Amino acid sequence: MQVQKILIPVGSVVLVVAAYRAYGWAGVAVACGALVMWLLLHFTRMMQVLKRAADRPVGFVDSAVMLNARLQPGVTLLHVVALTRSLGELRSPQASQPELFRWTDGSGSLVECEFHAGKLRRWSLQRPVATSDEVHADGAAAAS
Repeated sequence: MQVQKILIPVGSVVLVVAAYRAYGWAGVAVACGALVMWLLLHFTRMMQVLKRAADRPVGFVDSAVMLNARLQPGVTLLHVVALTRSLGELRSPQASQPELFRWTDGSGSLVECEFHAGKLRRWSLQRPVATSDEVHADGAAAAS
């Protein structure tokens, strides 16, 4: 079980009780106002991330290699969507754990991410295999 699911509500209640004991109903009003502001900040961030992602194709990222370098275990799906500015292409059945998402760039490279309970567990970068014609063309271009 995630600690945040328990710690945040319990911490909120402790904050309100401590505010009441220290300052009475005025303290409760300030503590509740601070909690509402905190919730609004998180909601606003989530809406901004989703608004940016809505303007891009699903599963597209500018550079899969750069995304692979910036990923860290334990980050949330919302954080990855903020990095890519795109919703990932869902590769697993809906409402099943773990969730698999894919982001692809223009060169055909892709990053597949596995999320468990909304947290990034593992990811892999897959690059397209260069054919022998492409290798020879790149070598000839470099030589001239």
